[in-house]
Amino acid sequence: MTGLAIAANGLRKSYGDKVVLDGVDLSVPEGTIFSLLGPNGAGKTTVVKILSTLVTADAGDLRVGGHDLATDPQAVRAAIGVTGQFSAVDGLITGEENMLLMADLHHLSRREGRRVAAELLERFDLTEAARKPASTYSGGMKRRLDIAMTLVGSPRIIFLDEPTTGLDPRSRHTMWQIIRELVAGGVTVFLTTQYLEEADELAHRIAVLHDGGIAAEGTADELKRIVPGGHVRLRFTDPAGYRSAADALREAARDDEALALQIPSGGSQRELRSILDWLDSEGVEADELTVHTPDLDDVFFALTGGAAVPHQPTEAAR
Repeated sequence: MTGLAIAANGLRKSYGDKVVLDGVDLSVPEGTIFSLLGPNGAGKTTVVKILSTLVTADAGDLRVGGHDLATDPQAVRAAIGVTGQFSAVDGLITGEENMLLMADLHHLSRREGRRVAAELLERFDLTEAARKPASTYSGGMKRRLDIAMTLVGSPRIIFLDEPTTGLDPRSRHTMWQIIRELVAGGVTVFLTTQYLEEADELAHRIAVLHDGGIAAEGTADELKRIVPGGHVRLRFTDPAGYRSAADALREAARDDEALALQIPSGGSQRELRSILDWLDSEGVEADELTVHTPDLDDVFFALTGGAAVPHQPTEAAR
């Protein structure tokens, strides 16, 4: 377990006859962002509740922060922080009072509590709003306050359960930067999210939860490679150039109406250079070259049995 912030082997949980988690294995290295993806109802929040001691597992060897969940839950609680998709902020009191309440819960002295609260409010750009009721805060401000409250106890591991749900794009990107800064400071982040772009942007490793188990796990790039369908699309305006290219590139799928060819490709630099060199050598001018490589949307739908989604080019050249 050395070097692992979270280790779960054979995690199982049922509610009555419904099996939610059926032998889940997870390994999260210290100082990394680990993202758990899955359809609604797949059990992501149940995993978070179990690993954060809020719910008891039916079975499994579970360690968080080096502590056994079954025998030493208090030590686990001392090492972690939890921020759910629904804010724990009390809107009836000010941001500062919310922070000081957390300091009291962590048994900090009044002087130490005020120091920590002031530092965290400044760090999360909440100093000006500190004396205002939290009910007047925007959604992004409440999420920042929520995480600031979580950090009062200096946790080494933070569980973020869909922390950016409902936030506008600007607030979401601000939250991403906060998460990156936490990890740069040595914190481990266990992130569940419904935004695949978020996992792709942040996570060092990603696991997809489906039908009670882990359908796949790896880096974003590793997961993308398990889904076929990468291609290069060449579009022409000159019908003669299109026909010439179509005759030579036999492996390409033709779209005669759009004067476009779709060539299977992993999108590597070598493959692109080969196509461009061939066009130059033949004197054929393609008006547009776009590259599509599978993204996490493709991976998610492939692994969870969803319908296909429209592909969007991820890179354009020439």
